[in-house]
Amino acid sequence: MSQPVVHHTFIIEKTYPKSLATVFAAFSDPAQKARWLSAGRQAMTGFDLDFRVGGREFAGYIMSADTPFEGAKMTSDGLYLDIVPEARIVIGSNMAMNDRPFSASLLTFEFLAEGDGTKLILTHQGAFFEHSDGPEMRQHGWTKLLDQVADTL
Repeated sequence: MSQPVVHHTFIIEKTYPKSLATVFAAFSDPAQKARWLSAGRQAMTGFDLDFRVGGREFAGYIMSADTPFEGAKMTSDGLYLDIVPEARIVIGSNMAMNDRPFSASLLTFEFLAEGDGTKLILTHQGAFFEHSDGPEMRQHGWTKLLDQVADTL
């Protein structure tokens, strides 16, 4: 018998001391996005970004020894639903481990000028399936990823 789906929404706000154009490029330029996505505790095995409404984004990883899932194959496959340059990105995303889906998410990134910098607001709306990483781990993961964006700007 399957477990019920867990639904959860969280919001993360982060301010970067860079222009809207610079921060937006970190999310829209394939080379820049691959750099901050690959800075974590896993080895990136593939990345493809077609940054346009209707375009897809794919990232593949092998989990490292310092994770609970050493050697597992992790994938994230997304579809861009809305893009407003230097203002908003909306993407629907599906994550799987060893080809078994464990979550589906709607991510909205809002980019706002704040002084000489940029305020980023990420709203993550997720459905977590059985054996998933759960809302707390996902929020922690996105917090780390947004810190990695700062390190690559």
